[in-house]
Amino acid sequence: MSKVNVYSLSGEVLRTEALPKAFSTQFRPDVIHRAVVAEEANKRQPYGPKPGAGARHSVSTWGKGRGVARVQRLAQGAKAAESPNNVGGRRAHPPRVERDWSKKVNRKEKALAKMSALAATADAEKVRARGHRFKEGLTLPVVIEDRLEGIESTTDVLAALRNVGVSDDIARAKDGIRIRAGRGKMRGRPYRMPRSLLLVVSVHDAAVVKGARNLPGVEVAYADRLNPGLLAPGGMPGRLTVFTESALRKIGEW
Repeated sequence: MSKVNVYSLSGEVLRTEALPKAFSTQFRPDVIHRAVVAEEANKRQPYGPKPGAGARHSVSTWGKGRGVARVQRLAQGAKAAESPNNVGGRRAHPPRVERDWSKKVNRKEKALAKMSALAATADAEKVRARGHRFKEGLTLPVVIEDRLEGIESTTDVLAALRNVGVSDDIARAKDGIRIRAGRGKMRGRPYRMPRSLLLVVSVHDAAVVKGARNLPGVEVAYADRLNPGLLAPGGMPGRLTVFTESALRKIGEW
């Protein structure tokens, strides 16, 4: 069974801990990808144009014999309207709000995806393949003493992560912030940010949840609420993950 170092807030090695059995799960990228795609599909909201959009005019066709196209035209004037092939016309085949975007995944398959994605966080090669940056010689997943959960200050959380050797990944996420392509920039989400490390804690009211949420690209999760989407964003396994000691013990209870 693999062992990892337990680091203090100052970056020193306190002791070694054996990894839970879940970290030895077979690597199944196909199952992980399927589970993440289904998870993202189930988050989609109904989408479609307003009923009657582009077709709210008083129109009629002039018929034949006038030497012009027999399209629908406005009653006041000669401008073509409503037809899908005209400027300002309705959409021919718009998305329907009643469409069901959801996908189903078998319960055991979903559990395997979570365990497999968790095991990938302990593989340094897969973590580097995702683009994450961390100090050489660091044992993965990173395990820090439980005192980390009591830190509320963002400055102190960043200092602890810097001492351990994972702060370079937060800097990578900060440097990677870009203006989003497309209409999303007009809809309250103008920037896209790369995913940085995942911080896993044991209790829901941990002070570090407030301290870490402002760090670029960092997400905080609870040991009993992990899912493939958090451990393998976009379906690509190997996310840089930081556990507290208590969170790692909770994983051992799975």
